[in-house]
Amino acid sequence: MRARALLAYNVRRIRVQRGIPQEQLAYDAGVDRSYMSGLERQQANPTVHLIDRLAETLGVAVSELFVRPSKGAPPPATLPKGRKPARGKRT
Repeated sequence: MRARALLAYNVRRIRVQRGIPQEQLAYDAGVDRSYMSGLERQQANPTVHLIDRLAETLGVAVSELFVRPSKGAPPPATLPKGRKPARGKRT
């Protein structure tokens, strides 16, 4: 697995484990949500500075973002869709 794929895998894995929406992680790390999406889809090339900010925001060591998953490990899950909590219908 290449470095960009490892980073994408681990950012998403840690984010989902902690229940952090992608939009919130992007805001806390100081990047646009669409950039964070691209990073998790391996379409963005983050700087070392951004990798450091992501690690700090997630509360992990930078090395944790490059840990190889075990063989046959499933891809990280996703959080429930939608940005806002469900509301009751208006009448």
